[in-house]
Amino acid sequence: MSKLLSFRPVRVRSLLVSTVCCALPVVVCASGPAAAAQGPAADTRARAVAGAPPLPEVSALSWTVSDAADGKVLAAKAPHRHLPPASTLKTLFAVTVLPKFPASTVHTVTGSDLADVPAGSSLVGVQQGMRYTVGDLWRGAFLASGNDAVHVLAHMNGGVPQTVREMQRTAERIGAHDTSVRSPDGFDTPGQYSSAYDLALIAREGFKNPDFRRYMGTKWAQFPARGSKTGFGIQNTDRLLVGSHGVTPYRGLIGVKNGYTSHAGNTLVSAAERNGRTILVTVMNPQSGSGNAVYEEARALLDWGFAAAPHAPAKGLLGTPAVHRTARPGPPAVAVASQARATAGPSELSRRIGLGVAIAALAAVPFVLARGRRKKKAGSTP
Repeated sequence: MSKLLSFRPVRVRSLLVSTVCCALPVVVCASGPAAAAQGPAADTRARAVAGAPPLPEVSALSWTVSDAADGKVLAAKAPHRHLPPASTLKTLFAVTVLPKFPASTVHTVTGSDLADVPAGSSLVGVQQGMRYTVGDLWRGAFLASGNDAVHVLAHMNGGVPQTVREMQRTAERIGAHDTSVRSPDGFDTPGQYSSAYDLALIAREGFKNPDFRRYMGTKWAQFPARGSKTGFGIQNTDRLLVGSHGVTPYRGLIGVKNGYTSHAGNTLVSAAERNGRTILVTVMNPQSGSGNAVYEEARALLDWGFAAAPHAPAKGLLGTPAVHRTARPGPPAVAVASQARATAGPSELSRRIGLGVAIAALAAVPFVLARGRRKKKAGSTP
């Protein structure tokens, strides 16, 4: 017994050190890449990037700057915060439904196609009984952000519930795990949200489709009207693309989509090309109070992105398992708590390591005792 007592403390310390050394990298990785699993750093505004200008002051609740070619996230603030997306969610609708119908397909609009368009929606002017090509409807959805055009396309796709389910599956397939879909058009609906990270990811997925790229960058078009051979003109509501309401067009802008509701505020996904590089920016709900804040803040972030891209290290990659959640998130309140855990400070990390050490020590005791008994038994055998 005395041998066992003198042996056990030494063995426990040895085993404990070995266990902790093996377990410690796992704990650290669970706190480092666990935070990375939430995507880029919660707020990188204070981080200076050597060789790049300082990040601009941005009042948006959430934003990202990324390189569209390789998906490298250059800077971000609260990139996984769950926020209502408004009409920027139409990008997910397009990624899901756009490949299904040729642009030349003709559809005659019925009353049921328009019956579930939410009151207060933005409309392009789709009329019951008229014939439209699918191309007409997509231009109505992208340029005029017409929820009526979206709902007609959704009914062509099997109905709104079916389309919403398909959109959710698309989001999960591409890794947009911050997105919960309740409507095809982005109109304020309980339980519907996305994130700046996801909207950038969805846009980048859309870039793979030439039709998506064409519609997202169209500035003006003619939309059919009853009794008119030429229809009426519609202009893209993205002020940064066309230049309107006091906003100067951004050089090299190629799209993507803007949005607004009273609940979401202004939201914007913008992409611009210069010298062979495409910078992708998402801005959600600026707080400055300026009517054009979403466009001017996107402009400032695009400028910074082009200047910083050759110098800034990646804060993550769009669409890779290392930088987004691997499970569907809960409601917004849970998401905020999750983000707080992901950015826990050193004291939290110390607590977790201490807990891991304690668990490892307790787990080691039965093995130590068993080995001691085996050794004692072996020593008494003739």
